[in-house]
Amino acid sequence: MNFRKHVENLLKKSLEENPELFLIDFVISSDNKIKIVLDGDNSVSLKDCIKVSRAIEHNLDRETLDFGIEVASVGAEEPLIKARQYLKNIGRKLFVKDMTGKNHEGILTSVNENEILIEWKERQLKKIGKGKEIVIKNKSLSFSEIAQSKVILKF
Repeated sequence: MNFRKHVENLLKKSLEENPELFLIDFVISSDNKIKIVLDGDNSVSLKDCIKVSRAIEHNLDRETLDFGIEVASVGAEEPLIKARQYLKNIGRKLFVKDMTGKNHEGILTSVNENEILIEWKERQLKKIGKGKEIVIKNKSLSFSEIAQSKVILKF
């Protein structure tokens, strides 16, 4: 079995043992540096990263092949990639850029296997009378329509 396939199998087994964790990125460079980026349904702790790293590292032989390994959690400012990431961010404010280049900002209110729904408040002219009123608007976006999305962090 080649090195990459062996590491993939070890990673898969480790994630099966820790079902609250899921894979965001997995790369093995030409000089056998393994980089794994994880996310979790709740969060990813340092202990989680160590556990996955050890599950892989302890089943590889450095005397046969030299390698390096890095296991990290996805950063808070990184784009959302998988539907499972959206689920844990329901109720948070998102910035979404669609495939046409249009930007949307709103609170993520729901997620299903095909799409997300964001909601925001907007001031618009009253239908009757003068002045403006605040209305709640929403936009449904299928995952195939999303070019990029990020959680907006408040500071």
